[in-house]
Amino acid sequence: MKPNAPLRRLRVAANQIIQKEIMNIAFCYESVLPTRGGCETYISDLARRLLADRHEVQLYACRWDEKVLAPGIHCHALPAFGGPRFLRPWRFSKLCNDALAQSSHDVSIGFDKTWGQDILYPQGGLHAASVEHNFRKHPGRLGRFLSRLSKRIDVAHWSFTRLEKLQYLGNPRPQIIVNSFMVRRHFERYYGIGPEQVHVVRSAIDPNRFVEGDRPRRRQEWRQRWGLAPRETVGLMAAMNYRLKGLDPLLHAVARMFARSEFRNAPPAFRLLVAGNSRTRRYRRMARSLGIESRVRFVGHCPDMRNAYFAADFLVHPTFYDPCSLVVLEALACGLPIITTRFNGASELLHPLGEGFVIDNPHDHDHLAWCLAQMLDPGRRVTFAQKARQTGNAWTFEHHYRQLLQVFQQTAALKQAA
Repeated sequence: MKPNAPLRRLRVAANQIIQKEIMNIAFCYESVLPTRGGCETYISDLARRLLADRHEVQLYACRWDEKVLAPGIHCHALPAFGGPRFLRPWRFSKLCNDALAQSSHDVSIGFDKTWGQDILYPQGGLHAASVEHNFRKHPGRLGRFLSRLSKRIDVAHWSFTRLEKLQYLGNPRPQIIVNSFMVRRHFERYYGIGPEQVHVVRSAIDPNRFVEGDRPRRRQEWRQRWGLAPRETVGLMAAMNYRLKGLDPLLHAVARMFARSEFRNAPPAFRLLVAGNSRTRRYRRMARSLGIESRVRFVGHCPDMRNAYFAADFLVHPTFYDPCSLVVLEALACGLPIITTRFNGASELLHPLGEGFVIDNPHDHDHLAWCLAQMLDPGRRVTFAQKARQTGNAWTFEHHYRQLLQVFQQTAALKQAA
């Protein structure tokens, strides 16, 4: 039986795209300043890799840092604008679509809150899922009730919810890329978009950035700077949004750990290192009230996270929501054992009792305290660390890039066939 006409056209278009090899690819993101965040850094890294394969990369943005972006990117300046936060994605999307209509690209990709591109790659996950998981950070029913109530009168929430429906349920439907199976399940749960319509391409980092030979020097230097004794076991918590990433329950868990019967007369040499956001006043007060102020070291912004990773003995990331945490991927590449939650898409990479522990509920302080106590055993940490490094090296940015390129080629073929 001969294939029907649309299928023939698609196959011809796919062959033409593959034979063409070089693609003209448009990126759409409002502000590409790689020192400010993970998505900006990712866009810069992806563009650099595409350029290495001689693809053309066009960036549509309002702001960017030419010193950080790879040479060869063609940047198109869109008018910068102010106004309310909830209106900015709408205006940026409109500017992008108007600019794209004046050019010809094989494929266009939108990141985060924008619509109208051929591919949407929401690295931060779905707004609907993020909101629901944010409610979990409140330990009590009253806090969750009040939080839900506040969302009902939150204009930004209304705006982003409507925008998200336009992104994924509008016409024509975009190709969707997500970085974990957890996020793919969210698309089905919140918007009825089946798994066959969503491409899972896991996030990745370059493990070569974390050279094991750097560990001794950095470990000694930064432990001294931060007042961490050589004999102390150090757990690292790295985040910008401390509340969403679980610092509240973590501090309670540290207090519970020291209250465990085996430690009452002989407290362990343990310190929690907290890096990322410099706004720590609330958490310093909490640590003081829990009686663990001397057990927590807040270091704020850390320009080079390798210093924190190599100073630590394990990573603890009790997050309430992470589509696929880059912190976990980087820690694995550094050979750090992991404690995280099932609300983190990166937990899908971990093996039971392999690299550490995956917990069900960050608010279960006793269980989290038990996990912390297990990390005090040097032999157990060595076993976890060996597996962590294997897992961290098993999935590289090159693997990620190749899968992503296949999606770009398929999307370009569909677009050309249409």
